[in-house]
Amino acid sequence: MNFTARQNKIINIVKEFQPITGEEIASKLNLSRATLRPDFTLLTMVEVLGARPKVGYYYLGNHHLTNQNIKSLDMSVQEVMSLPIVTEEQTPIYDAIVSLFLEDVGTLFITNGGFLTGVVSRKDLLRSFLGGQTEETPVGVIMTRKPKIIMVDKEASVLKATKLIVDHGIDAIPVVSKEEGGDLVVGRYTKTNIAKLFVELIESN
Repeated sequence: MNFTARQNKIINIVKEFQPITGEEIASKLNLSRATLRPDFTLLTMVEVLGARPKVGYYYLGNHHLTNQNIKSLDMSVQEVMSLPIVTEEQTPIYDAIVSLFLEDVGTLFITNGGFLTGVVSRKDLLRSFLGGQTEETPVGVIMTRKPKIIMVDKEASVLKATKLIVDHGIDAIPVVSKEEGGDLVVGRYTKTNIAKLFVELIESN
């Protein structure tokens, strides 16, 4: 696995100025911290950089990734995904809210015959009430529809799926299988999955 030119610049900056905050690194590169977030995620995940709250990033020196690091980053997302929490478009908003709390998730995937048609989050449901929708309003009225949905194919790498979550600032994305009838929902990939994988990476070394 090779680092990008920008990632190598980040490594060199950290080596020279450590400990250094993400904001300071971004300033030196004339970029926003949000732009660099995927790079920080990758570099800490493979243990090239370490990070401490209120301190910043520091260099760990692990340019030579272990076999376990590489395997974890290159494995397909279906190997680490969670079960999808789905509902139909005609489900009333009230029932959708109940499902969110019973399943302890922040996002529901909306399907039609198992195929992805939309996504609805806690924020969407809150906005629906503030906007005057009733409890019986179908969730399909307020959901985010394709092609605006961020999703990932089940064969995609963990690294690709993680970057999608980081780049778009979302908690979960649907994992799909491309079928003749559309995108069949087979799982969900979340920040919790990322955290578990991160812990496994650390404990394996």
